[in-house]
Amino acid sequence: MSSPFPGMDPYLEAQGLWPDFHSNFVNCWRELLLGSLPAEYDARLDERVYLVEMPEESARLVLPDVAVEHSEAATPGGSGSALAVTLEPVTIPLSVVSETREVYIRILHREDQSLVAVLELLSPANKSPASQGVYLEKRAEIIRSPVHLVELDLLMAGHRLPMGKPLPPGHYYAFVSRAERRPQCEVYAWRMEQKLPVIPIPLKAPDPDLTIDLGEVFRMAWKRGRYERAIDYRKQPELPVDKDEMAWLVSQAAGR
Repeated sequence: MSSPFPGMDPYLEAQGLWPDFHSNFVNCWRELLLGSLPAEYDARLDERVYLVEMPEESARLVLPDVAVEHSEAATPGGSGSALAVTLEPVTIPLSVVSETREVYIRILHREDQSLVAVLELLSPANKSPASQGVYLEKRAEIIRSPVHLVELDLLMAGHRLPMGKPLPPGHYYAFVSRAERRPQCEVYAWRMEQKLPVIPIPLKAPDPDLTIDLGEVFRMAWKRGRYERAIDYRKQPELPVDKDEMAWLVSQAAGR
């Protein structure tokens, strides 16, 4: 059974299936790349692991204050008194840190194994105020290097990637940052009512771009993940959309 939506299925985001979908989508993306890349290129999976503080625990872990109480206690067999120290703890929260793992794609030139492009599918952690800075640091390293960067944002919620100008209206985005054209970046925007687009994947000059149909990647990932078994389309999703958009979304789900 296919998704009831023409493009991205917003219920994947709304019902906690994103971690599984993220890995599944990236694997399918790589598989289609390997079937289309010229022989002198490879597409390899890599994993990024980093620790991120939970939003409510973003403050630094500090030592608790203690209250010191002095009391007199008799010493057995003695005539004097000794000072006993009783510590009263102050209860404060620990600094809670979660481990985030993200899979992404590296396109390599086979002859010298040089890195040509990095392909990313953004996760909720990449768009969270508490942890977006970690991703942006890694992103900045790539932008400062002679490596192309392609980023997909298939999530409605969270903070968008910072850009030099406001993004065009849309629910979903693809960012194609070519090393030789920076700071300019090609931005593809589309709505949930639209099919996923075909986007270019830059290669090493003078080789032409490779094109990838994101809709084909999604259909492959959907079929392998069997998400229709896990999604409850009867439940209205919590997503940052207006009243009319929510009405369309719910009606689309009901008509599956």
